[in-house]
Amino acid sequence: MTVQKDPEGTEIRHLAGSSVFEDQNLLEIGCGEGRLTWRVAPLSGRLTGIDPQADALRVAAAECPAELRETVKFVRASALDLPFPHETFDIAILSWSF
Repeated sequence: MTVQKDPEGTEIRHLAGSSVFEDQNLLEIGCGEGRLTWRVAPLSGRLTGIDPQADALRVAAAECPAELRETVKFVRASALDLPFPHETFDIAILSWSF
């Protein structure tokens, strides 16, 4: 049985209800295969998704919608050791990660 996370869309409804992402550089921690990425990226200026799982990132990159390829990128990384200079991102989000 496949687990569906947030089938009612509550998560994105709350995130989209705020203009806080508009024109911001967003870091998505634990992006996995892009479940949330595709819904949040259109709300932001640029989005970088990180995940320690190379297989998940390959799926995310392959499934990235054409209209988001200019503004979304994926990096294999851990939130405990970010490979970015300080103040690279305006906002960081984490959802459904463990």
